[in-house]
Amino acid sequence: MSTPHNNAGTEQIADTVIMPGDPLRAKFIAETYLTSPVLFNDVRGMYGYTGQYNGNYVSVMGSGMGMPSMGIYSYELFHFYNVQNIIRIGSAGSYCKELNLLDIVLVTKAYSESSYAFVQNGYDKDIAFPSELLNNKLREAAKVSGKKLMEGMIHSTDVFYREGSKDYYRKLYEQGCLAVEMESFALFHNAAVCKKQAACLLTISDSFVSEENTTPKQRQTSFTDMIEIALKAAVG
Repeated sequence: MSTPHNNAGTEQIADTVIMPGDPLRAKFIAETYLTSPVLFNDVRGMYGYTGQYNGNYVSVMGSGMGMPSMGIYSYELFHFYNVQNIIRIGSAGSYCKELNLLDIVLVTKAYSESSYAFVQNGYDKDIAFPSELLNNKLREAAKVSGKKLMEGMIHSTDVFYREGSKDYYRKLYEQGCLAVEMESFALFHNAAVCKKQAACLLTISDSFVSEENTTPKQRQTSFTDMIEIALKAAVG
């Protein structure tokens, strides 16, 4: 079957999907890491591929930016394509001096002021949780690879350019948020609604407490530690 946003057949998508926000990062992952990748979607330029990693089928697809976009693509994968697991791999801005450029965060819960979950099905809490099963697989994959993870709560925001006080991030850090991104809350909510599994790894691409930043090219192609952890967990 197909949807308005995905022209794949149900048999073309693996049980586990690695999901970066950037469709060009999905293309990079497929061409760099997967054996014989096949393009299953190019609607609106949101590339999706299926191939083999260590002899196991895995898919990779972009989600776009923000919760509405993640909400569409992850719901369709879970609900219409019977995907069982989605591992988001994304970039994030650090809220604390303990997280430096290119450090990797394993998300243990996502806080958001967004109305996404309430509008979607009436969920009125501001925290959404990942799958502990998938998080354990990611922990094990990182351990085997000798790569360090920092774990904690992140902030999923609807607003990239925020007007007003620059102290806003400090208040969120004081509430326990280590970093900020824009998709995990919607992904975790959709997984709970569809009774599926979701997790998120984030690489720090910039900081609210220093002048560090990565370039668009770095964000597209250099988050290799995070990518490799996710792929190992996907087939583990």
